[in-house]
Amino acid sequence: MTERSPGLRRATDRRILLPRSAKAGTLALPPAVPQLAVLEAAEVVADQVATARPRHATISCIIPCYNEQETIGDVLKSLLAQTRLPDVIHVIINNTDDDTPEIARGFEGYHTRTVKGEEFTTTVHVHDMGVNPDKKVGALNYGYFLSRGYDYILGVDGDTTLARDTVERLELEMTDDPRIGGLSAIYTIDKSRYRGLMARFLVAGQRAQFGAFNMDNLLRGRNMAVLGGQCSLFSMRALEMVMVRHHQQAPWVRDSEVEDSKLSLQIKDAGFSTKISATARAFVGPMTNLRALHGQQVKWNFGAIDLFWPGQRGDNKGQPLHPNLRLRWYENISMIFNISSRLGFLMLLVAALSIDAFVFNPIWLIPPAVAALLNLRLALAMKDKSASDILYALLFLPAELYMWIRMGHFVSAWTQFLAQTDKDNWAAQANAEKGKGSAYVMPLVVLIAVLGGAIYAWSQQSVGVQSAILSLGWPILYLATISQTVFMLRKLVRRHRGFAV
Repeated sequence: MTERSPGLRRATDRRILLPRSAKAGTLALPPAVPQLAVLEAAEVVADQVATARPRHATISCIIPCYNEQETIGDVLKSLLAQTRLPDVIHVIINNTDDDTPEIARGFEGYHTRTVKGEEFTTTVHVHDMGVNPDKKVGALNYGYFLSRGYDYILGVDGDTTLARDTVERLELEMTDDPRIGGLSAIYTIDKSRYRGLMARFLVAGQRAQFGAFNMDNLLRGRNMAVLGGQCSLFSMRALEMVMVRHHQQAPWVRDSEVEDSKLSLQIKDAGFSTKISATARAFVGPMTNLRALHGQQVKWNFGAIDLFWPGQRGDNKGQPLHPNLRLRWYENISMIFNISSRLGFLMLLVAALSIDAFVFNPIWLIPPAVAALLNLRLALAMKDKSASDILYALLFLPAELYMWIRMGHFVSAWTQFLAQTDKDNWAAQANAEKGKGSAYVMPLVVLIAVLGGAIYAWSQQSVGVQSAILSLGWPILYLATISQTVFMLRKLVRRHRGFAV
């Protein structure tokens, strides 16, 4: 029989893990000693006792980095300031041509920290992979192999900082419920570091977008659709079972634009739950210009669409009815309604004005008012809300403008998917963040072309046909708008149950 490597444990081994935290409740405590003796006598695997004796959990933190010289220092400082240090930290640098390696090596080595009388130790290792064709996926899988033998893997992006008790809170929740295969932190953006009107506007929009996504997941039994790579804690047992079930050499696969969403589906399929923490928080790096935001959002949208359909990329079988994709379907259907109602209103308004047939009705103010109230309630539910978040919601126009931007990302992603173009969205996002590319202006060009074509077609119609179009178009728009308003009212009155995003 082949001898196992020292320190490695099989995914089938049963163990009771304890958090290294004084906050642990009774549910996290092990069974009584007599019960442990029975378990140890009953469980034999490969002629060896599969011990159930409780012990403290171990955490390996992996940080994939690509040109993160501006942020990697802050990321490592936030990790080394945790109330529960990871047992080891691996900084994995790939395809980088800036000073990320030199900055990260300034933190390399042994670190110790004492919290409330308990001493924690960790060691920071820096690995420069050089040119890696698998990019972030390759870095994550490299980190997985470095982390064999640990109970949990904490994945942190190279531009994500953590609240000082994030690791402690994630570990508490994971050890408390071994059914959890992956646990995501609540993501938000530290708005205090960004200046300039455009940057502040986009940061406010992304904060609202993240907040709405987090709240939807929190209120759905804390079932997380996506264990985001920004900051998530994974059970090593769950990752190993995913690899066995799907015949993979490593947990993360290349045949998906959104490797974190793909892994989340696989963890769920392996019988584990994917959750969002109720309290652990992480601050992610935002996109501060339209070009970079377009690259990121199109990649996210395209990756989500790709998960719906079989055989689009690699061995992606497509699981349109998967529980983790319900929220994705809701987002796509909601966006279709948003596009239809807004474009419909704009076209009908212009058409009615052109023949002096528009009559203002105050009832049209109800949907914007409900939307503003919904945005305001979400802003008030933010843990670190500020005046800018409140103004973003109350003024309505900033949120409406950001919605038009998101609609452009949605249309671009679906266009790319339906056209079946072979495009590397990872590279497109990287180039956009470097200030390259002009794809972000295409939604505006398409909108102008559509409006121009509609205006020309409208001008060619007789007055009778124009009147008929208006008499049919407005009632359809009324019904669509009423439906959207009802859904917004439902979200407006639902209980947040004390959750803060």
